[in-house]
Amino acid sequence: MEDFIFKVDDCNIGERIDKFLSVNIPDFSRNSIQSLISDGKVFVGGKSVSKNYKLCKNDFISVDVPKPVALEVTAENIPIDIVYEDADLLVVNKPKGMVVHPAAGNYSGTLVNALMYHCGNSLSGINGVLRPGIVHRIDKNTSGLLIVAKNDKSHRGLAEQIKQHSFTREYQAVVTGNIKDDAGTVHAPIGRHPVDRKRMAVTEKNSKDAITHYFVIERYKGYTHLRLRLETGRTHQIRVHMAYIGHPVAGDDVYGHNKENYPLNGQCLHAGLIGFVHPTTGEYLEFSAPLPEYFQGFLKKIANF
Repeated sequence: MEDFIFKVDDCNIGERIDKFLSVNIPDFSRNSIQSLISDGKVFVGGKSVSKNYKLCKNDFISVDVPKPVALEVTAENIPIDIVYEDADLLVVNKPKGMVVHPAAGNYSGTLVNALMYHCGNSLSGINGVLRPGIVHRIDKNTSGLLIVAKNDKSHRGLAEQIKQHSFTREYQAVVTGNIKDDAGTVHAPIGRHPVDRKRMAVTEKNSKDAITHYFVIERYKGYTHLRLRLETGRTHQIRVHMAYIGHPVAGDDVYGHNKENYPLNGQCLHAGLIGFVHPTTGEYLEFSAPLPEYFQGFLKKIANF
């Protein structure tokens, strides 16, 4: 990946360098920028600085981005449902139960393993050795559409659209209980749970703004079938927001109820529609994926409840 050089304008004088770089290098989170600074990869006037360095007029900033190390993830011949593919990207319909990228204790059987077999070396390297091509992700037990970038240029273009909230992302879910209104919006910030760091929560501390719009499709005894549109894309956003308003996603064993009429192996949540501007052609593309069998089967069960 390329290195970066910036000259500080008058409007940025006094700004912290980590904040400045996280805005001007959208492919990197602020935490990633801070890691680069801690590793001595960020320089002002040729000298490494700390993350709280305040910018001065005419400062020259250089960022030395380490070259990606050899990927130590095995390509596996795992069938994947490719909805769309060209030289720059793919749109994949991920099944429920498949992990998107390798992580500790789970280095095989993931979507990345399958993509490496299908694409070879044609995947972007921006998100590191364990997440080649992964621009955004969905949870293991969420089914549906996600975009994979084949090169860094496409990755940057797609990541910028996510940052600007210009992606179209719609889900369908079954939630517990009967939601009173036919449509509504949950606008509540999401951050790490203050006690359980593996969970997310609605919190004002160290959080990010999060907005979810929902629309009732059908009501059942004890459940509601919803269409949901994401305005932002925080970790576990739909699951956290639905639990926050007292209607957790059916089958959610992290944020949901302990007892349900029909146990599910993971949440009933499907990323059914995605739309974006192609980073090379500038054309708006939109794709949909039908409800998978597990979702349709659950709807039939609750319809007869």
